[in-house]
Amino acid sequence: MGFHEEGKWWVSPSNYDPEVTGNFKFPAKVEFLDTTLRDGEQQPSIILTKDDKVAIAKKLSEAGVQRIEAGTPAVLKEDAEAIREICGLGLKANIYAFVRNMVVDMKLAKECGVQGVIAEMIGSEHLLKHGKKWEQDRAIKSSIEATLAAKDMGLKVTYFPADSSRADLGFLFGLLDPVIAEGHIDSITLVDTFGVLSPEGAAHRVRKIKERYPHKPVEVHFHDDFGMGISSSIAGLAAGAEVAHVTVNGIGERAGGAQLEAVAIALEAMYGVKTGLDTTQFKELSGFVSKLTQAPVAPTKPIVGDKIFLWETGLPSSLWMNCKDVDPLIMLPYKWTLTGHREPDLLVGKKSGKDNLKVWLKKTGMSVSEEKMGDLLQAVKVKSYAEKRDLNEAEFKEIAGRFA
Repeated sequence: MGFHEEGKWWVSPSNYDPEVTGNFKFPAKVEFLDTTLRDGEQQPSIILTKDDKVAIAKKLSEAGVQRIEAGTPAVLKEDAEAIREICGLGLKANIYAFVRNMVVDMKLAKECGVQGVIAEMIGSEHLLKHGKKWEQDRAIKSSIEATLAAKDMGLKVTYFPADSSRADLGFLFGLLDPVIAEGHIDSITLVDTFGVLSPEGAAHRVRKIKERYPHKPVEVHFHDDFGMGISSSIAGLAAGAEVAHVTVNGIGERAGGAQLEAVAIALEAMYGVKTGLDTTQFKELSGFVSKLTQAPVAPTKPIVGDKIFLWETGLPSSLWMNCKDVDPLIMLPYKWTLTGHREPDLLVGKKSGKDNLKVWLKKTGMSVSEEKMGDLLQAVKVKSYAEKRDLNEAEFKEIAGRFA
């Protein structure tokens, strides 16, 4: 893949310059763990029913998501029932449950039929001591006991040290070393609980973990409090992490997490990394989850927003009309079909030009002489300014009718 793939995308050639790519250490295969059903639901005011969770899990698997974190069985019996039903669907995706490092939680997860667990323990000294009121020895003992129980039950264990992005590395390794040696860990998650990792910091911390535990896969779970969740996730993968934790539409606690759709499209187009996902399902998946969560998607949300393939302003509208039949990618970073979006269109409003009017006159089957186009444009601008928005078809037809 390259920076300009016909019918797909056209990004900067600098992205693919050997001076840039020479330091990348992407794994042979990148996987996605979608945590919409757990971390996504932790966004305030989102409640997903059992049926909601089952329906979303089906959509995620159809889109090619490799792993689904289906929820926390200890939260509510309905959550455990949802996980159990999802596990019984025979989906292509592997199903995981989120658990505390407690034997009782491992048993609950096993009873639900999951293949693995995301086993949480506080990973920073300050949060463990002041938040959980535990000493490190207790955390180690609990983790060893719980992860060994999970192994005996045949569960894969992804160890999830919360706030490990802010932990002193010596403290973090002091937690991980004995759990790996005496307990059981299949993979280690670098958890940016409060969204405080820069891309450079994420890459550095992934490298340090990989250096100390070269035979353990590393996963990245990053939040978006500084708007870095997507970038830092990709930086972590570029440093060698194998799995990105994501959510549909980037929903999640506080500012949300790394957005599934944006991480995947950026990897494909800007880094040439195959994701194994069917990106053409992203727009439909986004709308489906937005409806069930009752969490609206911003109209300019990257990849899935309703208005990202629309123009109102005159100059870009004219550029689009001149380029679209030559090569639409002259005016687009990627083609709308890549994500299942609708074809680009023009709006009419305060910032519009005559090309916008021509498109709308053709759309409405109306005709205005060239001599009157300037007056029509001015009338459209005045109406749009008064309404503080672009115009709808009925409003345009009423205005255009004055000049027909």
